[in-house]
Amino acid sequence: MSNDNCELGSNLLLGVDIGGTKVAAGLITDQGAVVRRIEVPMHVSGSAADAMACVHAAIRAVREDEAISAIGVASPGPLQLPEGIVLATPNLPCWRNFPLGETIRREYGLPTTVDNDANAAGLAEAVWGAGAEFPSVFYATVGTGIGTAFVQDRQLYYGRTAVAPEGGHMTIDMHAPRLCECGKAGCVESMASGTALARRARERLAGSANYNRDLWGGDLNQVTTRTIADAWHAGDPVATELLRETANLFAIWFGNIIDLLEPSVIVVGGGVRHLIAEWFPYIQEQLPRCSIVPCAECTPIRVARLGRDAGIVGAAALCTLQPKRALRQHTGN
Repeated sequence: MSNDNCELGSNLLLGVDIGGTKVAAGLITDQGAVVRRIEVPMHVSGSAADAMACVHAAIRAVREDEAISAIGVASPGPLQLPEGIVLATPNLPCWRNFPLGETIRREYGLPTTVDNDANAAGLAEAVWGAGAEFPSVFYATVGTGIGTAFVQDRQLYYGRTAVAPEGGHMTIDMHAPRLCECGKAGCVESMASGTALARRARERLAGSANYNRDLWGGDLNQVTTRTIADAWHAGDPVATELLRETANLFAIWFGNIIDLLEPSVIVVGGGVRHLIAEWFPYIQEQLPRCSIVPCAECTPIRVARLGRDAGIVGAAALCTLQPKRALRQHTGN
């Protein structure tokens, strides 16, 4: 969504997307266009100040001398909102109860909004991406884990304590043999994320002496979702079975989501989005048995459109579309 021809101006927003290995930052127009984008490494093994220095480096590098009206930040959760405090996340061990929003606001003297990275990406897709033509959007980012957002009329849903919606931790099989990292049994994240899919492939292959080593390689520890996709495209039966099982898990999950929220569209992003998208027709065929909503299979399922820019664009969108969550400058009152 980068647009090098956009005219720079004082209405620019600055979006920051913090991850476990990198910090992305971008100058974003109020129409969601990216006029400048950079990435810097994120150092999470040192002190809180070391990690914060990476964030400052990204902000200063992308901002240069441009005037911006606000800063939006997307961070892995859990977070304390609206204060923008990072509580405790495996991706950011350097920060525990860290006042991320306040630190950025004090440094730059600008209104600052911090939110969960899945919420930010979901808002971006709902406003400027694959869900833009729909009044309500359920967004799922599928990669290492599964994060979700629900957007109704361009407003994020947060729930009673501003933690919702943690849709990736909905139980779809309470008898599943493996606990999710959250401590619950049978979460969809523990069964259908990219990490879970690769783990299930390794376990399946380890129990078989006859798998095609030309497709899967000799070291099962190196099997990834890309390996699975390549094997499936080559017609491998193990990969086909794994992906059909995973598609059925998504059908069960999406059926529950449709029963609960009946969104106008389901948008799937994240690193595994294109692989899952190849199974969208199959998933939709299964929805009538997984939902009581009439014509559940008519619910559109779309692949996310913004790609790597979803985090920074969504962070910027938080500034204009979720104003009640912004940390405003002190007025002295």
